[in-house]
Amino acid sequence: MNPLTAALLGVVEGLTEYLPISSTGHLILVGHFLGAAGEAAKSFDIVIQLGATLAVAVYYRRLLAERIAGLVRRDPLAVNLAVALVVAFLPTAVAGLLLRKTVKALLFGPIPVAAALIVGGVVMILVERARAQSDAPRLEGLEHVTPRRALLIGLGQCVSLWPGSSRSMCTILAGQFVNLSTSTAAEFSFLLALPTLGAATLYEMIKARHELLAPEHRTDLAIGTVVSFLVAWAVIAGFLKYLRKRGLEPFGYYRIALGAAVLLWAMQS
Repeated sequence: MNPLTAALLGVVEGLTEYLPISSTGHLILVGHFLGAAGEAAKSFDIVIQLGATLAVAVYYRRLLAERIAGLVRRDPLAVNLAVALVVAFLPTAVAGLLLRKTVKALLFGPIPVAAALIVGGVVMILVERARAQSDAPRLEGLEHVTPRRALLIGLGQCVSLWPGSSRSMCTILAGQFVNLSTSTAAEFSFLLALPTLGAATLYEMIKARHELLAPEHRTDLAIGTVVSFLVAWAVIAGFLKYLRKRGLEPFGYYRIALGAAVLLWAMQS
């Protein structure tokens, strides 16, 4: 890898981490075309998520400060959000530990990613159309994320271990399934990224520390992380504004088109 490739992958990570189009899937595809392959490249893709994770912490710094202070006072809203985040995080933590090696060995490739993109796109379109015809209540506000709803969102997040499915898509759709508004589901999804991506990044850094922190890789890792932070910070604000006015259906069509293009390329290679 070189600094330019690292910067490009940082842009891809920042652009796609919080959109429902799969950051890992895009990183695998872009890395494949740029020639960034191998175990070190797979670990690099995971570790630069740290930048996107820090972007959430900075964007929600006031909310997080209020909720942390509220935990000290045992404020119900703060306690509820903390419990919800822990409950939603645990299923993915367990599944990730059990399936990490299997996922990296079998699903880190263009064809599995393309399949996940297409399936996820179809599901997203169907869910959006069903919601458009439904008069079910849509709950606005993080206070509606109860432990039961958080558990279902966490189970949905487990599906995102398949590269190409998208952690953002899985958690937002699960939030919609439990009657949260799309914007509230997205906000909880963003906050859930803090423990989920943070733990995945820390674990990967420990497991692959000798390769990632080698002198020849440190600069690339720093560039990818910083770029992903800056891009993700801008994406979070823009995506939330978009969701308050529009739905997810256009992202579904994008996923299907990209997945079909990758499959066509794979068949001709």
